[in-house]
Amino acid sequence: MNSQLRSLPSVDRLLAEPLAASLVNDFSIESVILLLRQELHQVRSDIRNGIPPPNRSQIVQAAIRRANNIWRPWPKQVINATGVVLHTNLGRAPLSDNAVLAAEQAARGYVDLELNIDTGKRGSRTVHIQSLLAYVTGSEAGLAVNNNASALLLGLGALASGREVIVSRGEAVEIGGGFRVPGILGQSGAKLVEVGTTNRTYIEDYAEAITDQTAAILKTHRSNFEISGFVHEVALQELVPLGQKHNIFVLHDLGSGCLIDTTRFALKREPRVQDSVAAGVDLAFFSGDKLLGGPQAGLAVGSKAAVSKLASHPLARAVRCDKITLGALSATLTAYLGNRPELEIPIWMMIAATADSIKKRAETWKRSAGIGTVVETDSAIGGGSLPGQTIDSFALTLTPPNKPDEFCRQLRCQDTPIIARIESDMVILDPRTVLEHQDDAVIDGIRSILSV
Repeated sequence: MNSQLRSLPSVDRLLAEPLAASLVNDFSIESVILLLRQELHQVRSDIRNGIPPPNRSQIVQAAIRRANNIWRPWPKQVINATGVVLHTNLGRAPLSDNAVLAAEQAARGYVDLELNIDTGKRGSRTVHIQSLLAYVTGSEAGLAVNNNASALLLGLGALASGREVIVSRGEAVEIGGGFRVPGILGQSGAKLVEVGTTNRTYIEDYAEAITDQTAAILKTHRSNFEISGFVHEVALQELVPLGQKHNIFVLHDLGSGCLIDTTRFALKREPRVQDSVAAGVDLAFFSGDKLLGGPQAGLAVGSKAAVSKLASHPLARAVRCDKITLGALSATLTAYLGNRPELEIPIWMMIAATADSIKKRAETWKRSAGIGTVVETDSAIGGGSLPGQTIDSFALTLTPPNKPDEFCRQLRCQDTPIIARIESDMVILDPRTVLEHQDDAVIDGIRSILSV
């Protein structure tokens, strides 16, 4: 082993290899040296574990593979053929063409982010989005930050720090990524007061918990799970008058942030942001990259007084959105003003697509690829939205010559990776979540694997 370790080439000798020229041409010498040192470190570890040492050319080839993996542009675009519309692992909502264009314009040059064009003086980056949010939701004012957990943290910190916030036990939930409402409450400086039971909470439970230390009542929509059976929860129409009677804030964390009637698509009714605003909550919180169909963001809408407290809080600067997010968010909200989300926003185009239209695409895939069976299936909403809800769909199913896992790996290794799912040892490719301009790439990917 010691002789093998001593025989390893130096970094200088590796740099002299012809294959290393591509690395040196494309990247700085300092970064290439660091890369080669890391590769040598891995080789030494392998030797100690009984793996024979590679030659110089093989070490450089491994370094090139490492560079291609680590230094490539990221994130890389993939094709979502899983049938899960809001796939968290795949970045949730894809942006509309207009949102992409707005983000690109914001990124490519200088913009009037904090400039008032009319006066030529400094302006506010929040004014434009505030106005759009008010128009779209019917609220007095609105604010955008970098995600919904931040919006909730900011809201509780601005309105309830050092005081008590009442939450139903059935709504002290985990919102994803290990973040829990009680934890966010603690970080905001507010004290959690739980009322009711896991499955049943009544208006009297809230009323009895109110003291002179109470700052707010927080209602959290269970957007990522369901409780059924012997259950009861208190509606906003009861909570708002209670809050007004005691001069405390009523806050509503909606999570997924839906703006349209989901029953039109044979789905259960998802609470709309407009409904919370109409019910009179002081603030409603929701995400930008779920059922809104825009970029990752956290939105807070409600009364001018409450939004003003959030906007002036020191934490607001720490969680504010950048110009690219604001551009994409502006275009997404404008689509709702134009009453055209199903024609412009990809997730609503996917949800609204008929089963027959999906079947035709799957049949085209089968005919063009020359393999597979078109079967009925279900597409899921996903992304912590509309839990348990599915949409009737069709998919191309393949029984590959090799193992399904290996076939899916080969799909992921295409120039544009294709992400499928496996059910009952069959590979499932659901067109509902594949953007229509990606159909040819799916067909070519299947063909290329079968031709090997």
